[in-house]
Amino acid sequence: MRFLETQKDVLTTKDGLELDIHIWEPDSTQAILLAVHGGLAHAGDYVTPALFFKEKEITTVAYDLRGHKKEKVCIDSFEQFLDDTNVFIEWVKARYPDIPIFYLGHSVGALIGTHMGLKSMKKESAIKGFIFSSPYYENAIKVNPLIIPMIKMLSKIFPDLPIPSEDITDLLTHDKTITDRHRQDEKDGIRAVKASIRFGSELFSAQDWVKNNIQNWAHPLFAVLAGSDQVAKTAESYRLLKTINPDLLTALTYNGNYHENFNELNREELFYQIYDWMISKID
Repeated sequence: MRFLETQKDVLTTKDGLELDIHIWEPDSTQAILLAVHGGLAHAGDYVTPALFFKEKEITTVAYDLRGHKKEKVCIDSFEQFLDDTNVFIEWVKARYPDIPIFYLGHSVGALIGTHMGLKSMKKESAIKGFIFSSPYYENAIKVNPLIIPMIKMLSKIFPDLPIPSEDITDLLTHDKTITDRHRQDEKDGIRAVKASIRFGSELFSAQDWVKNNIQNWAHPLFAVLAGSDQVAKTAESYRLLKTINPDLLTALTYNGNYHENFNELNREELFYQIYDWMISKID
């Protein structure tokens, strides 16, 4: 398969949408990484960490967020992501009963995970812990400052209008091989290059909600921030994470990293730290 999956499946959402599920499964599984990708991306992007953790007897499962896998990301509401992810959690629990599950979210996937942890997940949940990379709590992408105040208003009138912004693909990782893969995915129409104004508006509202509620976080959390991130504002992510109970939080910052920590040149060091943290949380 294109992203070296062991198999694929389909997630059927509550409103009947069919979304691809990518699965990287070892012969024997001691834990599950339930992975949710970032904005403009797709589930196949998890191939890099998935192959590492497969060697550690950890299965990675990732689904394609609705509105993605095309040139421009379009959604109706952020709540749809939460509904779809809840369906995905139930799919994972049914497929892998009694196996510990960890939520793995990058960027927008981490923003979704933060909402899940605060809204939907009780302490006795099947989720053993959350792992966030470069959480998208505040935008750092260069956008015309005159556009930002207008986005929420315009999203109600012209929801599919693209947000004018710079090309960020070369600002995601220092690994040229992975950047080349991203460019090929863009050419093949499975990685977006634009965001609709409704998508942007919904993300901004989701970010505002997190800023008002993240102090109530109640789950084990491993977070890694990228010091040279030009997509998500690292300083704001750090400020918000510091409001969480320190007994629940393990936080690392890689100062030289661009946005995609899991695709950076120092990723193996990070993967080992995540693995050790996961093993410490398994009863």
